[in-house]
Amino acid sequence: MKQAELIKQMSSDQLKKQLYFSQSLLLFISLLLSVFLFDSMTDWFLIIQWNLNQILIYGVLSGIVIVLMDICFLLFLPKRLYDDGGINVKIFSERKIHEIFFIAFFVSISEEMLFRGVLQTEFGYIFASLIFTIVHVRYLVKPVLCIVVLLLSFWLGYLFEVTNNLLVPIVAHFIIDFCLAILIRGNSKGVFSYD
Repeated sequence: MKQAELIKQMSSDQLKKQLYFSQSLLLFISLLLSVFLFDSMTDWFLIIQWNLNQILIYGVLSGIVIVLMDICFLLFLPKRLYDDGGINVKIFSERKIHEIFFIAFFVSISEEMLFRGVLQTEFGYIFASLIFTIVHVRYLVKPVLCIVVLLLSFWLGYLFEVTNNLLVPIVAHFIIDFCLAILIRGNSKGVFSYD
């Protein structure tokens, strides 16, 4: 059965539960790997720094620029190139803004802890960026989406390389996911239109 057919059969709440399950699994894996790969759990405190300049300049600014670039892609590329099988529309179109906020917050923390915090710290920038792309399997069959996710992964990894501060890619990731989910919600309600 094709992914799009499966999505049509699932409710938005079922998709949301699957999303939380998969993100909880990533968070669990990152904590489990930390126990085996880090000398101590205090190593996490070395890569999580409240450096407001880094967070604003690298995290917030990067997130905003990427969202603006994504909006340009949505406006100028054919919709079929950006179609993820309807998953994002089904998840976000009926969500309240506070729910979208929490989903984006949870996803950015769970994914960045694993891919940047553990994998990039222990196995390197390229490895972590490629694994991030592969984990987003639904995008692999869509060349444009796959390239966007790959470039985004390398950019988030680069932000971590430059700052050695996990909060920077977490903030950038959060801004991207939150803003794009709000756009999806707004488009489904006729507030925005990029079809």
